[in-house]
Amino acid sequence: MSQPSFSYQTRPAIIQTLKNEYYDVIIIGGGITGAGIALDAATRGLKVALLEKKDFASGTSSKSTKLIHGGLRYLKQFEFSLVREVGKERSILHELATHLVRPEKMLLPLIKDGNYGKIITSVGLMVYDVLAGVEEEDQRKMLTVGETMKSEPLLDKRIIEGGGLYAEYQTDDFRLVTELIKTSADYGAQVLNYVMCTDLLAKGGKVCGVACHDEESGEDFKIYGDYVVNATGPWVDQVRKLNKKVKETKLHLTKGIHIVVPFDKLPVKQSVYFDVADGRMIFAIPKNEITYVGTTDTNYKGNPHDAATDKKDVDYLIKAVNDAFPSIELQIGDILSSWAGVRPLIQDEGKSASEISRKDEIFISDRGLISIAGGKLTGYRKMAKRTVDLVLEMKSSRSGITKKTKSKTKKIKFNGNSFKNAKAIANYKTKLLKDNPTFTKQQMRYLVDTYGDQAAIILSFADQLPGKNQETKLLKAELRFCIEREMVMHLTDFFIHRTGRLFFDIQSVKDHLTLVATDMKHWLDWDTEQMEVEISKMKEEIKKATTFK
Repeated sequence: MSQPSFSYQTRPAIIQTLKNEYYDVIIIGGGITGAGIALDAATRGLKVALLEKKDFASGTSSKSTKLIHGGLRYLKQFEFSLVREVGKERSILHELATHLVRPEKMLLPLIKDGNYGKIITSVGLMVYDVLAGVEEEDQRKMLTVGETMKSEPLLDKRIIEGGGLYAEYQTDDFRLVTELIKTSADYGAQVLNYVMCTDLLAKGGKVCGVACHDEESGEDFKIYGDYVVNATGPWVDQVRKLNKKVKETKLHLTKGIHIVVPFDKLPVKQSVYFDVADGRMIFAIPKNEITYVGTTDTNYKGNPHDAATDKKDVDYLIKAVNDAFPSIELQIGDILSSWAGVRPLIQDEGKSASEISRKDEIFISDRGLISIAGGKLTGYRKMAKRTVDLVLEMKSSRSGITKKTKSKTKKIKFNGNSFKNAKAIANYKTKLLKDNPTFTKQQMRYLVDTYGDQAAIILSFADQLPGKNQETKLLKAELRFCIEREMVMHLTDFFIHRTGRLFFDIQSVKDHLTLVATDMKHWLDWDTEQMEVEISKMKEEIKKATTFK
């Protein structure tokens, strides 16, 4: 096997480097916020370390609605500058990760006494197109009742008063984080998953590093640096309280869940953003063979890792679907999978879960710990920029890096993205299919949409395998790629945070669990007992995604 570039084999060397080097910035948290900060800092020339206590994107950053929003909802609050900012960010992200941030049509049905009336929707979507910089072919189109029903026949014609068709962008949030992490590592950041920050180190009353525990080797070690950034999402307050004197709470946690049903059970013709009786709005989003629906928004008090889909959540979404699409008659037995995530919102007394602002905030403790919380997936790059700007303002000049050193991430494409536009991606899929005729069009679509031009590496791995079962060969090749190049350490890493199979193709997880576990036993040198533990943990995740109490 060739020397892997970002894998379990590199862990000892990374840990040794972390122990021996002194860093400009140490980031705690391997979700979208931490990954974005790592890339921004590393590309400005700073020495960066990033630690994640579980797997990358294992928290909130793999539990979103998987949309890069243009900020339509902010128009109702007249937050025009926010719409402009997130719209521009969406366009930038589409260029940076063209294969991962894909334009999709979104239907907004207008109903009597609904959230959006005809006039406000028409004007609002027009303003949205201008502020968000929407390309001409994707700009809004207002629909009559007949056109709306033709666009989505499943809607309840009795209450439809028209509709608006506009542009949103679909993504795989866990893949965005993975490619950000890999790209930051390419620029010199030292990055590790499964490393717990157990304490904050201080010198002269100021935070100067972190004490760590490597969950894989059991080794304890320390990392020193000028600044520590706490980007742990729902765990921000827990890390802040390692700061000894910090007692107040900054976060208000809310839970959002999504359910997954077979596409045949909810065969919407495009994504739909529809009203719910309580005044909220819900998405129904088709993706290959499934449709997923969400999200809820309820207060949450427990451990974010324990957030789960409960029956009350499910009943709420089922009722929402059946009210909007009366012929569907969705039932709890139709649900294939689900996910639950916790939003780290900034505390705002007196407001309900849905009313609290999604804006981000940076706060600095008396001892110099920098914490960032709040925000949305779409705004991660701007959040990262503001955080690194702050670090450079606080930091003395070194090696020509000053507060005037500008962010470069607006131009840095993610790993896997050599594409100019959607047409280039379509041509690449066609070429791969022509060069690999034994694989299906669906398999090529999955590979390219997930890995971009890295799909060619996975196919080359598959070519090296014996046998005629192309599905098995492709799965084994994909696993090898994720182990060698994406720091996969556990079954959950592969099935959830690299491929999303638990969410979008749970049957493949059930069908191939033993096969993948056996291969990982070989690659990672597990003994039989460890393999059984891994299988048991993955089965628990399946149960969590499919059992509602």
